[in-house]
Amino acid sequence: MTQPAPKKRRNEREATATMGFLDHLEELRTRLIRSCIAIVAGMAVAALFVDRIKSFVLAPVQAHLPHGTSLVMTGLGEGFAFYLDLTLIGGAILATPFVTYQVWRFVSPGLYAREKRLVVPFILLATGATVAGAAFSHYMLFPSMVSFFASFDSPEAHLMPQLTDTFGLYKDTLLAMVIVFQLPTLGFVLARTGLVTARLLWQQIPYAVLASFIVSAVLTPSTDPWNQILFAIPVMALYIISIAVAWLAAPRHRDVGEIRPELKLVFAAAVVNEAWRWRDRGPFPRRIDQRT
Repeated sequence: MTQPAPKKRRNEREATATMGFLDHLEELRTRLIRSCIAIVAGMAVAALFVDRIKSFVLAPVQAHLPHGTSLVMTGLGEGFAFYLDLTLIGGAILATPFVTYQVWRFVSPGLYAREKRLVVPFILLATGATVAGAAFSHYMLFPSMVSFFASFDSPEAHLMPQLTDTFGLYKDTLLAMVIVFQLPTLGFVLARTGLVTARLLWQQIPYAVLASFIVSAVLTPSTDPWNQILFAIPVMALYIISIAVAWLAAPRHRDVGEIRPELKLVFAAAVVNEAWRWRDRGPFPRRIDQRT
């Protein structure tokens, strides 16, 4: 005889609850170590092509700087730190699928059995979003920022950008856009686990528009409103895509007999309220005047 679905899910949660705080810390430690090993392995591969990576990263800078201007290094260790950062970025991007899988393995004990099957779509979405965010930052966002700053070059104040500052700006924009491009992945996971719905995300569009313009104002150095609108559009587009992904990923049915905990509380409150009213009214109508 098969076990009812709600009881199965309750048993799964109870099995997860048996893990103590130290067990969770040990699990986190294991996942972090494995992720670091994967990143180091990716760095070793990226080190073999570090010169090509350097040319690829600096190409937007060289294309938008004034003619004859090049990056300068003012410290002895800047070149070494630059190459180390290049290999780190390359290794992190190469290790993204494995690191994402380790993140999933860490949170999967708290999921139901049917939710654990989302590992492949989660890894594909997260990896694709990482690559797309990095490409958007490299080909669109960062070059526009360099072009804006380079427009202030003049014979009286010649622009001589420092390597550390320029590459630091490149890393900041890259990380910001990788995080922003994870919105569809986040919407997919939250919708599949029942934490959000497409209708809820749709109702928050006014706040999303405000947040997108705040993000664009922070990421774009130009005060031109058209430039900020240009970069707010992709953020809003990602939010709309997240709504579509949440609608497609939402469970189409629930197991028979499954009642969400909040609905149980509402039902119990309604029953208690009705019982209290019935107690005051009594099973029979009370007489208005009673004689002793």
